[in-house]
Parts: sequence; structure tokens; C-alpha cells
Amino acid sequence: MSDGGEHYFSQTPDIRSEPRDVDVLLPDISLTLTSDHGVFSYGRLDDATRIFLESAPPPPASGSLLDLGCGYGPIALTLAARSPHSDVIAIDVNERARALTAANAQRNALSNVTVCPPEAVPADIVFDAIYSNPPIRIGKRPLQALLLHWLGRLAPDGTAYFVVGKHLGSDSLAGWLTGQGFDVERVSSRNSYRTLQVRQEREVR
Repeated sequence: MSDGGEHYFSQTPDIRSEPRDVDVLLPDISLTLTSDHGVFSYGRLDDATRIFLESAPPPPASGSLLDLGCGYGPIALTLAARSPHSDVIAIDVNERARALTAANAQRNALSNVTVCPPEAVPADIVFDAIYSNPPIRIGKRPLQALLLHWLGRLAPDGTAYFVVGKHLGSDSLAGWLTGQGFDVERVSSRNSYRTLQVRQEREVR
């Protein structure tokens, strides 16, 4: 775990605040983001997210995009920069994470980002794409419930992308998702981190 440990699963982290900047340097995007104690990957861009942002398929040019578990915002803000005509919704249970993502969007002049707690996402929104470095360490059952809930909000032709380390159960997660009726494909594998593409199973005609 990064600095802050289990605090980043808390709604209100009780660890002291000590903001620190992180540079997100990608071939097509350069962002400077503020991180903080009590939020995932304090003071750095974690390897899984970096690899994900370098290798995951690009977002659609428009539509509604979801960053599930946004932390301080590297995925959401990269999506917003790469797809300026889309609406990016960034959600996290951690209020410090949400505040950082909102401030980082403003700092980087990305006006197409909406930050909110999960329960505040309007019920009528369906997502054209979901991108996430999901919170594997919340436990198997809570993670499965979380993924099923948000995968249920995909548009019929929508796609979700998850990055999961092999050592954290990426292959078993892919198998479980397949068993739940999703089409699952591994679209990237680097340094033991798998990017999984998940779609609604197509009916055979």
C-alpha cells in the first residue's frame, strides 16, 4: 500500500494533510497534480496507473466516461485531456480524494470533469466507457459487488477497462467476470499488470 494505508478507503481520512505534487508525464499528455496523505498513491504515480494510462485503448471522442475510484485524479484528468468533448465523471468514497481531483481539474483547465461521491451519480446516466484501477484491497466480495454495480451502468455498446496486477488476482477476476456473463479480453500485459477489456456479452443471432 502507498502512504496513507487503509485511510484511502475512508470517507474522511484522519491522517494529517501534507500536499505533494506529482507529474503525470505521458507521450501525449503532461499534467501536474496535487496528491495528499490519506489518498491512494501519495506523492507518486503508481506503476499500475502509469502503465494503464500508457497502454489502455483511448477513450471515445465524446460521451459519458467514468473513473471508478478516482483518487487524486490521474485517470479522470487524462481521460478529460484526451477526450475534451466527453463528460468525465470521477467518483470516490474518499472526500479528500474528491477535493483533490476537483482542484486538479481546475488547475489543469479541464472543465469537462465532474467529481462526486458514488451515490450522487444521476441514476439516468449510462457510461460509454469506464476506466479504473479498481480498489482490489477492499476485499473480494465488496469488489465484486462494486464492479457489478457499475458495469450495470454501461451503455449497451460500452466498454470498461480495468488494470489489475497478476499478483492481485487479475486472472481470477477475469474468470469471474466471464462467469457473470461479460466478454472479457486481456488487451495489454506489462510488468505483470493486466489491462482487462470488459463488455456486455453479445447475443448470438
